[in-house]
Amino acid sequence: MHPLPSFYESKPFVNGFTSNATFSSSSSSLASSSPSSSPSSSPPSPSLPSSSTDTSPSPPSSTANEVPSSTSSIQQDTTHFGFQQVPVEDKEKLVKTVFDSVAGKYDVMNDLMSGGLHRLWKDDFVSSAGLPAVLRAQGGGKDIRLLDVAGGTGDIAFRLMKTALGVDAGARLPAITVFDINAEMLKVGQARAEEEVFPTQAPVRACMEWVEGNAEALPFPDNTFDLYTIAFGLRNVTRRAQALAEAHRVLKRGGRFMCLEFSHVSLPLVKDAYDLYSFQIIPRMGQAVTGDAEAYRYLVESIRQFPRQEALLREVEEAGFGSVSFLNYSLGSVAVHSGFKWG
Repeated sequence: MHPLPSFYESKPFVNGFTSNATFSSSSSSLASSSPSSSPSSSPPSPSLPSSSTDTSPSPPSSTANEVPSSTSSIQQDTTHFGFQQVPVEDKEKLVKTVFDSVAGKYDVMNDLMSGGLHRLWKDDFVSSAGLPAVLRAQGGGKDIRLLDVAGGTGDIAFRLMKTALGVDAGARLPAITVFDINAEMLKVGQARAEEEVFPTQAPVRACMEWVEGNAEALPFPDNTFDLYTIAFGLRNVTRRAQALAEAHRVLKRGGRFMCLEFSHVSLPLVKDAYDLYSFQIIPRMGQAVTGDAEAYRYLVESIRQFPRQEALLREVEEAGFGSVSFLNYSLGSVAVHSGFKWG
């Protein structure tokens, strides 16, 4: 049990975000639970479509229990970019090039690749953050700050803001920072906010800022944010340990880290089917829609290179987070990792 200031001791939440040390198993056919270092109960996940008919993209199978770390163990000055080994200093530029190429069609491709399931994953991800509780506990969004990293097109940030708007229309809204390494992705997100999501709500848009930068060197002071989210972005950073350390640094005490990312399925037949879909179908789909098959070949290769659920859980712990846990969606093709900053 971590000692907390008296303000938190009197509340059933930590900074309002439910401290679910373990995502317990639920009736949801999409979500499945896994062990955590610190078991506790958690609310059931909403009912989502059966994973047995899931057409979402999934990471190709891996023959090893562990995958290489983001820096090569043989050459410390190289890292992986998909299946290629590239100089560490080049990966950021290569990732930027990939997302520059697909920014305009990024959301369309997400729908096509996942059969629309990415929307359900993101809905459940934001719902499980417990934002309504923190807003009620704090009497609205005053002094509540949320950071969405790799959030360029705004999918997670818009969901967070809509959640806040649904709590109390008269309450002060939280400040949401959308942070991304790619300027083109941020332009798409800003345009969506102005033209599609909040076109007549200038005060809402004023509570959102769009910042370009690197997740490994966040330009924010220590202890700034109540919630840090990153969706489908952690696998693209060059130095994952540094990005996790930065997440811990900028969170307030009691703040929550949440990561939604492609992961690894364990059923052999399902892995084989996902392998075929990932390597044969997704790049061709990317070529047809965006004109760039290589960007989507990188996508599926980067998923295979990403750590398995248990390995990433240990990395989150090593970054200093407590009450860490993960929850699988769609038979493990996607997973949510969560942790709290206690000290």
